[in-house]
Amino acid sequence: MPALAVDATAPVAPHAFASCDAAHFPAPLLGPAAVADSKPEAAAWSADLSAALYNVDGWGAPYFFVNDDGDVAVRPHGAATLPGQEIDLAKVVAKAAGPRAAGGLGLPLPLLVRFPDVLRHRVEALNAAFDYAVRSTGYGARYQGVYPVKCNQDRYVVEDIVEFGAPFRFGLEAGSKPELLLAMSCLAARGNPDALLVCNGYKDDGYVSLALMARTMGLDTVIVLEQEEELDIVVEASRRLGVRPVVGMRAKLRTKHAGHFGSTSGEKGKFGLNAAQILSVVAKLKAIGMLDCLQLLHFHIGSQIPTTALLSDGVGEAAQIYCELARLGAAMRVIDVGGGLGIDYDGSHSAQTDMSVAYSLEEYAAAVVAAVGRVCDRKGVPHPIICSESGRALVSHHSVLVFEAFSASAPGHIDAATAYLLEDLTDDCRADYRNLMAAAVRGDYETCALYADQLKRRCAEQFKEGVLGLEHLAAVDGLCEIVARGMGAAEAPRTYHINLSVFTSLPDMWAIGQQFPIIPIQRLRERPAIDGVLSDLTCDSDGKVDQFIGGRHSLPLHELPGHGARGYYLGMFLGGAYQEALGGLHNLFGGPSVVRVSQSDGPHCFAVTRAAAGPSCADVLRAMQHEPEVMFEVLKQRTDGATAAALARAFGAMPYLVFDPEAAVMSSGESSGMSSDSEGSAAGAAEEDDDEWEFMRGLTV
Repeated sequence: MPALAVDATAPVAPHAFASCDAAHFPAPLLGPAAVADSKPEAAAWSADLSAALYNVDGWGAPYFFVNDDGDVAVRPHGAATLPGQEIDLAKVVAKAAGPRAAGGLGLPLPLLVRFPDVLRHRVEALNAAFDYAVRSTGYGARYQGVYPVKCNQDRYVVEDIVEFGAPFRFGLEAGSKPELLLAMSCLAARGNPDALLVCNGYKDDGYVSLALMARTMGLDTVIVLEQEEELDIVVEASRRLGVRPVVGMRAKLRTKHAGHFGSTSGEKGKFGLNAAQILSVVAKLKAIGMLDCLQLLHFHIGSQIPTTALLSDGVGEAAQIYCELARLGAAMRVIDVGGGLGIDYDGSHSAQTDMSVAYSLEEYAAAVVAAVGRVCDRKGVPHPIICSESGRALVSHHSVLVFEAFSASAPGHIDAATAYLLEDLTDDCRADYRNLMAAAVRGDYETCALYADQLKRRCAEQFKEGVLGLEHLAAVDGLCEIVARGMGAAEAPRTYHINLSVFTSLPDMWAIGQQFPIIPIQRLRERPAIDGVLSDLTCDSDGKVDQFIGGRHSLPLHELPGHGARGYYLGMFLGGAYQEALGGLHNLFGGPSVVRVSQSDGPHCFAVTRAAAGPSCADVLRAMQHEPEVMFEVLKQRTDGATAAALARAFGAMPYLVFDPEAAVMSSGESSGMSSDSEGSAAGAAEEDDDEWEFMRGLTV
C-alpha cells in the first residue's frame, strides 16, 4: 500500500463528492491547469479563430471559407467570386432538409451537395495553368486533357466536365466497357469533335471492338496497350471491322514515389510495358505495316505526386521514351502524363505525407511542360500534345458531404444519490477511497492517482465476485474520472454519433487511412471546446473516424443542441473523387440524398437545380438480390391494413435515422412499388406523398 495511508475508520466529510463534477472538485485537487480551465475565457471566440483552428484557408482556398455568421460558405468561382455570389452552406442544408411547409425540400440526411460552378472553375483553372505554361515557355504544341471517369462516374459530373471542357478540346478516359460506353455517349452528344477518348485498362475483343466503333462515329479514340498481348486483339479486331486503329502504349517507368499512391508505379507496377516489350510492339507494328498507328505514349508515376522534382524526373524519363519511339518511326503526336496532380487535403502544402503536395496547380503545369520541352529540344523531336488525366484535382472540391451528429457520450459525474454509495464500499475499498481524499486535500496528486487506480481495480474485482453492485461500480468509475480531470489529465475524447455510414460515404478513410477535412458547418463563432471522435451507424467497430487532418486524434466540436433540438451538422470536404463509386452497402446503408446547387442572383445567392433522395430500403435490398415486393406481401398477410401501410412506407424510406416526422414521410415518398391495399387516410396520404415526391424530383428551383 502507498505511503501516507490513513485508517478506514478515520472520520471524513461524509459526502465529499455528492453531486460532484470537475467544476465542484476541491480546489487542491484541481491543480493549476484545471483551475485555470474552470475560469471564463478571457477573450471572445470568433469565426476567424475557428477558421484558423480547422485550417480552412489551408485546405479550402479558394473555394471554402468561414463567413461572418460563423457558417462555412462556398466561393463557387474561386478567387473571382464576388461578395454577393458566396453561398452559405448552412442555408443550402436548411433549404434541402427543411420541411416543405417552410419552403424546404424535405430531403433526409446525409446529404451530398454538388457545386457545378466549382467544377467549371476547376476545369478552367487546369486548362489556364497549362495554357500559361505553354505560352510562357514557347512550347510548340498545346495541352489537351482528359477526365478519367473512374474518379466519379456520376452522369451529371461527367456531362458537366465535357460541356465545361469543350472550349479546350477536353476529353474523357475510360478503363472498362461500361465506362467506355458512357464516355462515347457523352462525347458524341456534347463533346468537342477534337476531344480525345483514351481507352485504358485491360482489354478483350469486346472492349477493343467498342473502341474501334467509336472511331467510326467520329471520336478521336486511342487504344492504350497495357500488355503486349493486347496488340494481337487490336490488330485482329481492326481487320475484322475494317477500321484502322490509333494505338498508344503505357510505359512502365523506373521513376517511382514512395508513398501509398506510388505502389502502382515503377518497374514493379501493375500496368505498363517495360523497355523490351515496347521494342517488341514496335517491331510487330512495323512488320504488319501499322507503325503509323502508334501515336501516343502514356505513363503514370502515381497519384498524389508529392513534389515537382519527382514529377520532372518521371516526365523527363517518359519524354525520352517518346523521342525514342519517334526515332524508330512511330507517328507520335501525344504524350499522356497520366494522373498524379495532387490535392492538399490537410492544408500543409508539404511533401511529408500522402495528404498534401508541395506545389500549386500552376507549378505542376510548368514542370510538365518544361520537362517535355527540354527533352524534345535536346533530341530534335517536335513538341507533342500534352495530355493529363487529372481526375482527383478536377472533382475533389466540387461536392460536400453533410451529416448530423445526433448524440454524444457524456463526461463522467457523480450525482447526489450515487455519491452515497461510496460510503457503502467494502472496508478495503473504503480505505482506498479515504486515502484518495486525504491525498487530494494535501495536493499530493501522484499519490491521489495511485489510490484512484487501486480503488478502480479493487472494485472491478469485487464486482466480478458479486460483492459489489453495478451502482457501486458506476460511482467509482465516475469518481476516478473526476479525479483524473481534477489533476489536469487530458479528458478522453467524447464520442459523437453520426447519422452516416463510413463504409458507404467515406470508404477511403476506412480502407487506406485517407483523411478528409471534417468540420462543423455552422456555430463557428462559438468556441468548439470539446474534443470528439465520430462513430457511425453501422454495427462494426471500424465504423468510426478518429484520425483527422493535422495529425489530430480528435476533432474540436461544440456541445450538441439541448434536449428536443436537432441540427448539429458536420461537413466532409474534398471527397468528390472516388468515394461515391467505392462505397459499399455494409449494414445495407445506401448512399446519401443529393442536391445540385448553382450560384444565382436570388436572395440567398443559390438555386437548387436538382434534388434526389438517397436509395430506399427497398433499393438496397434489391441490390442484394432480395425482392421487396415479395417480402412485403409475405408480411402483409400477418397484419392489418394500418400496419401494412406503415410497412409499405418503411420499404420506401431511406435506411438512415430520421428525427423529423415529415422527413420520414418524404424519405418514403419515392415509390417502392408496394401498396398496402388499406382504405382510409393512411393509404391516401402515402399516395399523395408519392405524387408530391415524384413532382419534386423533377423540380428546378
